[in-house]
Amino acid sequence: MVDIAQNLFSTRRGSILVGVGAAVIAGIVLFAYLHAYRNSVNSSAVPSSVLVAKSVIQKGTSGDIVGTSGLYQVASVPKGQLQVGALTDPAALTGRIAVADILPGQQLTAASFVYAPPGTLSTKLTGTDRAITVSMDAQRGMIGQIGAGDRIDIFVGLNSAGIHGSQPVIKLLLSNVLVLRAPYVGGSGAYTLRVPESQAAQLAYAADNGHLWFVARPASGAKVQIPGLVTAQTLLLGYKAVR
Repeated sequence: MVDIAQNLFSTRRGSILVGVGAAVIAGIVLFAYLHAYRNSVNSSAVPSSVLVAKSVIQKGTSGDIVGTSGLYQVASVPKGQLQVGALTDPAALTGRIAVADILPGQQLTAASFVYAPPGTLSTKLTGTDRAITVSMDAQRGMIGQIGAGDRIDIFVGLNSAGIHGSQPVIKLLLSNVLVLRAPYVGGSGAYTLRVPESQAAQLAYAADNGHLWFVARPASGAKVQIPGLVTAQTLLLGYKAVR
């Protein structure tokens, strides 16, 4: 009987120890869960930076333009409120276009933009910008020496009517014009330029009714010096150019 009692006592003590051990493990697991949950809650409340639309960004708008024209602003939101793929660096917009209208205050995400095909003109235009193509010969257009991304000045030569009849004149038509596309040597001679809408018609008229000259500008530090109207008198007789 003594042996039986001892065995029963040992069994009960083992069961108690097992129960205590299970309770301790359950407590540790619960503590770890609560600790992780608390950290998760605290982490989701930590402020994070994200790019949001400052004004309406219309479908098809170039990400390059969004990144350089003040169409976005940096906002601080709780980490838990960040959308999937939220953008934090404007450089991520380069080469992309908006796939749908983005409303003011809306977070900019990777899904809001898709990569545009190389050479897409819409990535280079915004607001009053317009792209226009003009054909040039090799000499006047400096074909092979002016490339996409260069800045040029454009002079125009026309016959000007006056009281003494018509006479040829040359003047600076446009300054600091961005070349979007340039021909290669032996190509068609067609340049695509970015100009304000108000000057697109002037350039079209000049191309149809006169002669254009493209003049290369320095890559940086170009100084502005607007020449006057050049005529035979100003060129040969030393008259001051008419402004």
